[in-house]
Amino acid sequence: MNATATLAPGLPDGVHDSQQAFRAALDALARPGQVRHIGPALPGVVLGGALARLLLSLSDDETPVWWRSTDDNLPQWLRFHNGAPVAERPDAASFAVLTDMAHLPALSDFAPGSAASPELSCTLLIELPALTGGPTLEWHGPGIARVQRVGLQGLPDGFWPQWQANHAAFPQGVDIIFTCGDEALGLPRTTRVRRLEGV
Repeated sequence: MNATATLAPGLPDGVHDSQQAFRAALDALARPGQVRHIGPALPGVVLGGALARLLLSLSDDETPVWWRSTDDNLPQWLRFHNGAPVAERPDAASFAVLTDMAHLPALSDFAPGSAASPELSCTLLIELPALTGGPTLEWHGPGIARVQRVGLQGLPDGFWPQWQANHAAFPQGVDIIFTCGDEALGLPRTTRVRRLEGV
């Protein structure tokens, strides 16, 4: 039996499922902080359904992916299904998969794009224990009518000051899609995050 025969399957309906996940990702980034349903877990894949489906739908053979995950088979699984190569360094990645919050790299380690080509920045896909129930923060910016209150669980101390620096670098900077299970929410670089008084 060859190695590829043991790899977990990809999307059940490649075209339809990929289009659905892609549209949901765009909507999540257009409406920061609003939870979007992506889809259920894929058999044999040790990622939540949202993260696995987003990876298969957003990346391709021209978008290197950097991994911070405990499963060494995941890069091979992704490459088998859509050709996405492995980035050796965070700053060489188009996408980054982050599931280990104990060893989360600095946001400044990832490619921010340039003033002339901000679209060449990295998009971080971060899997969390929950998208609600954590410390409540206020999000402001494009796509948010007045304020969006968000309480993500599992982010390390020091994450939000890094985000403030990332936001201040606009139009450069990374974008983030947080996932948990079959759901996701977006945090584009245009979003300002403010800590509530007394929190």
